[in-house]
Amino acid sequence: MAKKIAKSTAAVPKKKQVSRASTVTMPPPLDAPDARVLDRLWATVLSRKDASPSESHSARLLARGTAKIAQKFGEEAVECVIEAVAGHKPSLIAESADVLYHLLVLWVDAGLRPEHIWAELSRREGLSGIAEKAARKPLAMEGLPTKKIP
Repeated sequence: MAKKIAKSTAAVPKKKQVSRASTVTMPPPLDAPDARVLDRLWATVLSRKDASPSESHSARLLARGTAKIAQKFGEEAVECVIEAVAGHKPSLIAESADVLYHLLVLWVDAGLRPEHIWAELSRREGLSGIAEKAARKPLAMEGLPTKKIP
């Protein structure tokens, strides 16, 4: 049976100020879960930090250390990119979920809370991406020369 959609002001697209030069039309929200699922998933991964690696995939990853977690994150990111380039939306959704999960495992391993990242995103909100990137200090690994790719 079709679901009735009540008329409300929420269905009207809202304009969000991005910069003085442009605005972006925001689509109405979907009737679906929202980004709070990331906070819940992070809490679940954190709760598995001291769990038995034989009982929890998150515990197994965390026990294997940062390098293994980073490797898994990289593998999932590459798979995500492949699906995006191929135009496979259902696979892109699944791989995106894998990327986010492994990113959250990296955060737990590094002792980061989602609020750290949300604060950084809030700080950048409304800034020109070009200006924000130009203002960053270059990151250099000790003893390794770096070269910026154009």
